Amino acid sequence: MADAKTRPTRQSVAAFIKGVDEDRQKDCKALVRIMQEASGAPATMWGTSIIGFGSYELEYANGRSADWPIVGFAPRKQDLTLYINRGLDDRLLSGLGKHKISGSCLHIKRLSDVDLIVLEKVVSASVKKTKHRHS
Repeated sequence: MADAKTRPTRQSVAAFIKGVDEDRQKDCKALVRIMQEASGAPATMWGTSIIGFGSYELEYANGRSADWPIVGFAPRKQDLTLYINRGLDDRLLSGLGKHKISGSCLHIKRLSDVDLIVLEKVVSASVKKTKHRHS
């Protein structure tokens, strides 16, 4: 069985954020603050483009497992991709603002498109649900 390609690295989160588009840097810094506060874990680079917080053992349907951040995000070209628990209450997400969901990915074009208080609640609920399920 092949090892997971996305693992924690020693790459600097601050240096990575400095390397993204200037318009995204402010959003990235805000997400680091939100996710660090919710998870209680420091920001760590996972692979070359994911900023993750904490970790747990993710089990795939085929029986394979890999370490994965409890919560994290990646500043992609088209949007900010947030890696959250897919079992969140739709009522919570309904107050978020402009977003898309695919699997356990929450896609947001920019933070100004969403209600930051609701986003903090979404991230916090995701962290709690993941920690509870995998503790």
